[in-house]
Amino acid sequence: MSRRFPAFSALPAALVLAVPLLLTGACSGSGGIEVAVKGEFGSRPEVSFPKEAPGKELAVETVTEGKGPEAAKGDLVIADYVGYRWNKDGNKLLASSYKSGKAGAFPSGRLVRGLDKALAGARAGDRVVAEIPPKDGYGDKGAAHLQVGAGDTLVYVLDVRAVYPKSAAAKGKAQPLNDPKLPKVGAVQPGKGPSVTVPRVAAPAKPEVRTLVQGEGAQVRSGQLLALQYVGLFWRDGKAFDSSYKAGRPFAATIGTGQVMKGWDQALVGQKVGSRLLLVVPPALGYGEKGLAQAGIKGDDTLVFVVDVLGAH
Repeated sequence: MSRRFPAFSALPAALVLAVPLLLTGACSGSGGIEVAVKGEFGSRPEVSFPKEAPGKELAVETVTEGKGPEAAKGDLVIADYVGYRWNKDGNKLLASSYKSGKAGAFPSGRLVRGLDKALAGARAGDRVVAEIPPKDGYGDKGAAHLQVGAGDTLVYVLDVRAVYPKSAAAKGKAQPLNDPKLPKVGAVQPGKGPSVTVPRVAAPAKPEVRTLVQGEGAQVRSGQLLALQYVGLFWRDGKAFDSSYKAGRPFAATIGTGQVMKGWDQALVGQKVGSRLLLVVPPALGYGEKGLAQAGIKGDDTLVFVVDVLGAH
């Protein structure tokens, strides 16, 4: 959807959210891995299944170890992956980022329980294999829209590209902005994000994009999956209507493809990773005349965003 509210953007189909459950510090389940996995980290794995039906216990194994920081609850994990369903009648590949060429975003604490447990403590560079029985997956109802039936075990092989903690922020050289006609942005406050003061003047008729911190990473390309921190506010009263800081985790979205509003697509492509940006988005590049009622956005609302570009994949 070209005008979708950033926090409502869709995750990859295989990552549809389930009821949040607490993470554990365990790196393996009580059962042993039954599938055989071949291949190097970063390449599409070859997964072989035994003839027997899957076991009933969660099993997790890290077959390649990375050296990055460990993922904790509230962190965003970016990974390449394959996902299968498995039952007594056989197995079927349901999703593959290697085939699509697009990494997946795994927001810890918001996944099915087995995936949350599998990714707890995962590091960038890890290859993690997880066999997730129904009790830790989609239960006795399954998820028909994902082709997961009642009683199906899920099998994931995940190559962890990056882990973004909930405290992640822009890194680079500050670029002071002292324009009285534009919002003033203060320092980031833990758990709250940056303070933003909107001036009591008419909103700009055209979009504004200003760099507050100049990152030193690669330029963002259309079609990449971005890891972001952001806060969104109304120009009319300066009140925040959404924030990744309030949500407790960085946000992920594919940019330049219509997954998010046009104002974001136009502003973020070409920016450098590590940057913090001030965006002023007029209605035509936001949610248009219809607005977005569930977020309190009216058809004539100009929106203000402060966005940190944490990574691009």
